[in-house]
Amino acid sequence: MATYLIDLSPDDMKRRLPEALRVYVDAMRYPRGTEEQRAALWLEHTRRAGWKCVAAVEVAESGTGAGAESGTDAGTESGADLIDAPLLGIAYGYSGAPDQWWQQQVISGLQRVGASPGRIAELMASYFELTELHIEPRAQGKGLGEALTRRLLAGRDESHVLLSTPEINGEANRAWQLYRRLGFTDVIRGYHFAGDPRPFAILGRPLPL
Repeated sequence: MATYLIDLSPDDMKRRLPEALRVYVDAMRYPRGTEEQRAALWLEHTRRAGWKCVAAVEVAESGTGAGAESGTDAGTESGADLIDAPLLGIAYGYSGAPDQWWQQQVISGLQRVGASPGRIAELMASYFELTELHIEPRAQGKGLGEALTRRLLAGRDESHVLLSTPEINGEANRAWQLYRRLGFTDVIRGYHFAGDPRPFAILGRPLPL
């Protein structure tokens, strides 16, 4: 089998939403039924300014053996072959904006930790929110997370990227290892989003990656 990265349009996401959410639930080890709670939000996100989505798909290798590496450009296979190929990973995000709940939460967190108004304005002025990044458990540890992140962030106009991730003891999981390897640094630690008992870290880094 060969792995390719492709871009998904909003229509592609709508059509493949059940499969994308299955990857999300499996990767996060959430209980079945969680995907139904997230479906409307994921679709709403596709309508936000600057939305971009990339996916990793798996296809049978051609006789020529071209493009068998994870993260290989999809140009060696037909679009039809790839657009419906099974999903191994999904990543998306969009441009941050003042009317978004996540930005309002981050501003609140920055104020609580004593960030200056200038620092808050700098962070909020131009950023890409890396909203979701998930890899099927069987495909983890093979570099797909980094490949998806790099493709997602390539060519962005924003000055930096921000994300939130659950706090993990000693930062000892693959997500944290990936973010540190890509140069993400702390913006806020131990933040509690409204309605979620878990502590989260807000991380960021300048663009381009």
